[in-house]
Amino acid sequence: MTFIEMLLQAQQRNGSMLCVGLDPEPARFPGALQGDAGRIYDFCARIVDATADLVIAFKPQIAYFAAHRAEDQLERLMAHMRRQAPQVPVILDAKRGDIGSTAEQYAREAFERYGADAVTLSPFMGFDSVQPYLRYEGKGAFLLCRTSNPGGDDLQNQRLASVDGQPLLYEHIARLAQGPWNLNGQLGLVVGATYPAEIERVRQVAAKVPLLIPGVGAQGGDAAATVKAGWRPDAPIVVASSRAILYASAGDDFADAARSEALRTRELLQSARGG
Repeated sequence: MTFIEMLLQAQQRNGSMLCVGLDPEPARFPGALQGDAGRIYDFCARIVDATADLVIAFKPQIAYFAAHRAEDQLERLMAHMRRQAPQVPVILDAKRGDIGSTAEQYAREAFERYGADAVTLSPFMGFDSVQPYLRYEGKGAFLLCRTSNPGGDDLQNQRLASVDGQPLLYEHIARLAQGPWNLNGQLGLVVGATYPAEIERVRQVAAKVPLLIPGVGAQGGDAAATVKAGWRPDAPIVVASSRAILYASAGDDFADAARSEALRTRELLQSARGG
């Protein structure tokens, strides 16, 4: 199956638009795990096992592993997810952005070393920084478009001179992802939940591509507004929540608490779309 097919199937099977972000911070681990970077795999695997039937995707953030020299644990975690939840696609949150042979190596890292189903990318260096990822048949790539951080305004909300008027930069990226850059039909866009009006605008420009929407939960994004702005029957949205689920409890019941929070968030998202 292609990445898009996996998303649609997981959405239907698990009745979900929720993506659990795997951003492990050992200092916030519960109980005996606290502060132990050697237990990153153990913590994340427990979260995966507790929530696999509730999500449309998992999204490990590579920096949280690399900062603790835990890339080997990320490899183990990716293998665990493929083994225990093969029906759930995995998006490697790497935000890579480079050209030529370097981009080819990053693509190899994401899809061959880690076995990800999709990856997040920065489009700032243009199409030749994206193209190497599109050579992997069936794999997905989400381009940063309108991100959830306040500093996104510095570039993404600037107007461009264009024969088509003066689109904002994020609108131009959305058009490219919907059209000429989407060679394999597997591109998506990253749009932050903290900007529901921009989510709606991106949907108008790019009606068919999947949207990865971080910022629900600890970052304060409104789940209901996010769904109303972005959900379409034929184009999945992947609404990511990380800290609110991972650290729902500081006790030994952390996996059960994560499941309860994931279930609550899933139901909130489903309710917003009316089913």
